[in-house]
Amino acid sequence: MLNRRDFIRRSLQAASLSAFGGLPVFDLVPQVYAADAVELAVRKGTDIPALVRETVAALGGMDRFVQSGETVVLKPNIGWDRTVEQAANTHPEIVATVALLCLEAKAARVRVFDRTCNDPRRCYVQSGIAEAIESLDDKRVELEHMDRRGYQDVVLKNGVALQKWEFYKPALEADRLINLPIAKDHSISTLTLAMKNIMGVIGGNRGMLHRNIDEALADINSVIHSDLTIIDATRILTANGPQGGDLKDVKKLDTLIASADIITADSYAATLFGFRPEQIPMIAAGAKRGLGIMDLSKVKKV
Repeated sequence: MLNRRDFIRRSLQAASLSAFGGLPVFDLVPQVYAADAVELAVRKGTDIPALVRETVAALGGMDRFVQSGETVVLKPNIGWDRTVEQAANTHPEIVATVALLCLEAKAARVRVFDRTCNDPRRCYVQSGIAEAIESLDDKRVELEHMDRRGYQDVVLKNGVALQKWEFYKPALEADRLINLPIAKDHSISTLTLAMKNIMGVIGGNRGMLHRNIDEALADINSVIHSDLTIIDATRILTANGPQGGDLKDVKKLDTLIASADIITADSYAATLFGFRPEQIPMIAAGAKRGLGIMDLSKVKKV
């Protein structure tokens, strides 16, 4: 498993030595993943806290991903002013249970945030995630509104779609980042899964990225490494995504997908919608960049 801090240290060159006006520089060098080392856990169940625990345990438990004293960022999808039943945001019980697992692994701090599309306060409340985090009653877990002053320009050396962009510093600086997307239809990228969920930790005019969304997402995910990806497919939005609204577009699958490999997780999630992974351009772009394994026949299912 790729260590997040080692990934950042390898990618982030010393700003004082850069030729880009002192800005931090990420050298987007393709990573090498051994397919036989990539594991995928898929579980089904209606008891969501138990489902989360069973799925993470299949990968070796949260202790494998989070170490004592670390700061962990949880990045769910909280982008929309929608209810749990409308399947536009990550299920709140998944977010709360993952936070508990991080605390049980002795994380010092768990930070939860998203750059929302609708009004953030309404999104946090309507999604049920604010209530779920509050119910933990633990000061080590914080549901945060992102600070507009907290972004940092980063040069993406060898970026394909992006040469420079704003990234949220807490996401860059965290010891661990756990990616918690919901699986949904998307009008532009076909699907929105884990790779696209990372758009929630960047600043700037995100609408511009849709001009070349697949390569832009590969660029972004080359900077922001997800230590663990857990995809919420307990109910999926099959049409009119990413915002949805009509319960007729929601399909209940009671499924959770987890992997340390973001491309593997997204590849399996694509099959739930009837696609082959290579039919989703962002997945193909990420695999081509070396961000993970797209061929599910080469992945170890646990």
